[in-house]
Amino acid sequence: MAVSRRFLRMLPQTHPIMEDLMARTLFSILLMALSMNAFADATVPTKDDAGSKDLTFLKRYEGSFIINYEHKGFDESSFPLSKLKPSADADAHDAQNNRVVEADKKANVEGVYTRILYLAPADRSPLEVIRNYQDEVEAGGGKVLYACKDTDCGGEMEGNDHGGGTQGLLEKIYPHERLKAAAFSNGNCASTRDVKEQRYMVAALPADGSQATLAVLTYTVGDDLYCKAFNERTVTMVIAIEPKAREKKMVTVSASDMAKSIAATGKIALYGIFFDTNKSVVKPESKPTLDQIAALLKDQPTLKIGVVGYTDNVGGAAPNLSLSKRRADAVTNALVEDYAIDPARLVPSGAGMGSPLATNDTEEGRAKNRRVELVKK
Repeated sequence: MAVSRRFLRMLPQTHPIMEDLMARTLFSILLMALSMNAFADATVPTKDDAGSKDLTFLKRYEGSFIINYEHKGFDESSFPLSKLKPSADADAHDAQNNRVVEADKKANVEGVYTRILYLAPADRSPLEVIRNYQDEVEAGGGKVLYACKDTDCGGEMEGNDHGGGTQGLLEKIYPHERLKAAAFSNGNCASTRDVKEQRYMVAALPADGSQATLAVLTYTVGDDLYCKAFNERTVTMVIAIEPKAREKKMVTVSASDMAKSIAATGKIALYGIFFDTNKSVVKPESKPTLDQIAALLKDQPTLKIGVVGYTDNVGGAAPNLSLSKRRADAVTNALVEDYAIDPARLVPSGAGMGSPLATNDTEEGRAKNRRVELVKK
């Protein structure tokens, strides 16, 4: 109770009865918070997390347990292949208000996505663990594309839940936006606490008849509070992308249907314009949709439209805003150069990750948020 009263002395003076009531309320809230957190503390695992499993083409480090697992039938990742450096845009910050860092070289890959977090046995160093993974890659006919350690990797050595600083390697391959594990749980503690030592590699590895791209990050966790069970323990994060053609389930919208939607609502969302991950070059398979946009504009010669690019929330607000604008510019340029549309009738803009149409917690939702909208001007 004394702590609460010392806190109350910092507030404007109140009636003694009211002060006592406030003190008791604060004390009750504190006890409740401590009680809730006590049940959420990290614990050393004795079995794998429910529903998790190893990759079919890569063994785990002996004695490790899976403490967090994520699998998507189709998703994307961007793995740094060179040292992280501050973005050329000094004002670029992520959703946690960290300054954005970028690698000059990176592997942008799409396909079957699997992320596994392992807790290694006690007294194993990040170096020892990653050397074993390197051995497995080479024994399996794979090749290490890039490797680094500690601050040589660039950025800050932090977990993916900090703010007000500079992004680090952990945040680049496993952004805060993907973090779904409950606070202070094993899965949460494994990626949000301080990083005291780290080793990183990206590799190409044969996998079930194709070639997977693999990122492995081993690091020592530092914490003396709710995650102290992991203090000085080595965590291994394995992210694998296995090649797979994306299922094309979006039907090309006809020019007449575009016209109906624009007449009724003033806009239409289109999903038939394709780009590579983090790229703004319109892919050839976008032609059917571009054909229909051009037909719409030729059918209605006085129509002016805004071409608005949208993204999901992976990668942070500032980079996504820039990417969405470049993609809108690319669509506009394609309509002008390939279909002879008057540029005065097109107004490109980017909205980034703003105004999502669905949740960003699933790949299906993120796919719906990655779109180009035509808006009547």
